[in-house]
Amino acid sequence: MDFTFSPEHQALRRMIREFAENEVAPLAAEIDREHRVPMETMRKLGEIGLLGVCFPQEYGGMGAGETGYCILMEELGRICTSTATNVGAHIGIGAMSIYLDGNEEQKRKYLTPLARGEKIAAFGLTESNAGSDAANIRTRAVREGDSWILDGGKIFITNGGYADIVTVLAVTDPALGPRGGITAFIVETQWEGFKVAREEDKMGIRGTSTAELVFEELRVPHENVLGKVGEGFITFMKALDMGRLTLGAACLGGAQAALEWAIRWAKTRNQFGVALAHKQSVQWMIANMATEVEALRSMVYRVAWLVDTGQPFSQLAAMCKLYGSEVASRAIDMALQIHGGLGVTRDFPIERAFRDARIAEIFEGTNEIQRIVIAANIFRQHGVRIRP
Repeated sequence: MDFTFSPEHQALRRMIREFAENEVAPLAAEIDREHRVPMETMRKLGEIGLLGVCFPQEYGGMGAGETGYCILMEELGRICTSTATNVGAHIGIGAMSIYLDGNEEQKRKYLTPLARGEKIAAFGLTESNAGSDAANIRTRAVREGDSWILDGGKIFITNGGYADIVTVLAVTDPALGPRGGITAFIVETQWEGFKVAREEDKMGIRGTSTAELVFEELRVPHENVLGKVGEGFITFMKALDMGRLTLGAACLGGAQAALEWAIRWAKTRNQFGVALAHKQSVQWMIANMATEVEALRSMVYRVAWLVDTGQPFSQLAAMCKLYGSEVASRAIDMALQIHGGLGVTRDFPIERAFRDARIAEIFEGTNEIQRIVIAANIFRQHGVRIRP
């Protein structure tokens, strides 16, 4: 059993950390304040190959596997949650769904430019009546000759306002439901009938685009069916498994940053004649934060190893997302408490981190859904089938 990273992954981490500190950090407060996507950062990430970090080189990727991707998300999450979210939506669910179930032609046509950063991806699942109840989507796709006509819409789509490619889930046979009646499609956003209806004005992750998308008689070629007709729900759930792991990695970065902020402040802030570090209440908070961060780090990279070695990981990916998001929230909350009143001012990054962290317990499957998934998997192993 070897818990060390390969020399290649260690070098990758050094490169990403240098990029994050030099290119991402200077813009983090600005993009939050201006509520804008840092397109210049996304462009630079593409130029150095990081928007395809996990994909094989034959499709324009770096070939660093899921471990490399988790390193990327951890390091970005440590500096800027918005940038990590933009990258996660692009790689982890948008492009990933094409990588998982796309045919060779689709991978050459769509995955390659996505991996090279020439185009940006989004993942079109959520609807107004289909959030946690993802199988309850109402967007329809009707076959018409060699095409499918899409009508409907999606909400809360990360990268939706500027993506070039969106993978979209639609009902193709209402009678069959999610098991045989839902199909995934690859949609190009410049096609007639595709419209960005609005952008959300959010509390946190303000350096991201969260958009409502509308499809009005949008014609999609049959060759853009992703995977098999009727099996789109399976494709999307597989992509979400991957996304949940790397969301956990981004949360690891955020929790690590909070721990570093808390330690730095406890060393320098004096109260009652001594540094806060000498106060037992602060020591206990630091100890709790450090313990949970290390536990999360072990979980994230163990699951990344399972992915890279082709072993089952779905249940553990749900645990990564669940535990990671809650560890990050707790760590940031304790770091803010240690900073006192200054922690809620814009002079410190903790205020932004506090707002950014909350969404991690909601998107890519709420933590309540993760607990259902975990429990259902456990009971299935003991012969009990859980129905939500």
